[in-house]
Amino acid sequence: MTVNRKQKLKASNLKSHLGFWMRLVSNNVSQSFARKLEKMDVTIAEWVVIREMYSGDDTTSPGVVSELTGLSRGAVSKLISKLLEKKLVTRTEAVEDRRYQDIQLTEAAITMVPKLAKLADANDEEFFGVLSTEEREALAALLTKIVIHSQLKKYPID
Repeated sequence: MTVNRKQKLKASNLKSHLGFWMRLVSNNVSQSFARKLEKMDVTIAEWVVIREMYSGDDTTSPGVVSELTGLSRGAVSKLISKLLEKKLVTRTEAVEDRRYQDIQLTEAAITMVPKLAKLADANDEEFFGVLSTEEREALAALLTKIVIHSQLKKYPID
C-alpha cells in the first residue's frame, strides 16, 4: 500500500530537536578526541579510567573506579586488563582475599595523563573556542542541569 503525501501525518523536523544538535556536536568532538588519543595508543575509555585514577588516591580498586565512572565492574575489569597490557597500571591481589585488588597507575601513566589532558583541552578549544567564556559557562551550566535532572551517572566512553 502506497501512502499519498497528503495522507502523511505531520512530523517534527529532524533539525528542530536539541538532541540532534547535541549528538552532532558530541559525536564530532568525541571522534576528534579519539583520533588524538589514538596517536598516544589510548582509547577514550582508557583515558576516562586513568584520568579518574590520577585525581584519586595512589591506590584504588576496580569497585571504586566503577563507582566513579558509572561503568559496570565487568567493563572496568576489561579496561584494567588492557591498561595492564599497556603497562599503565599495576594490579596487586590482597593476600587474604584474592577477589580484592589494588590498582595503581604506573609512572608511565602518571607522566602521560597531563599530556592527554592537554590534548583534551586542545580538542575543547578546537570546537568550543568559538564561544565566549560566558557562553561556555552557560552551556556547561545547562548541560549540568540536564545531567542532574536526568540523574545521568554513566560516563560516555565510546
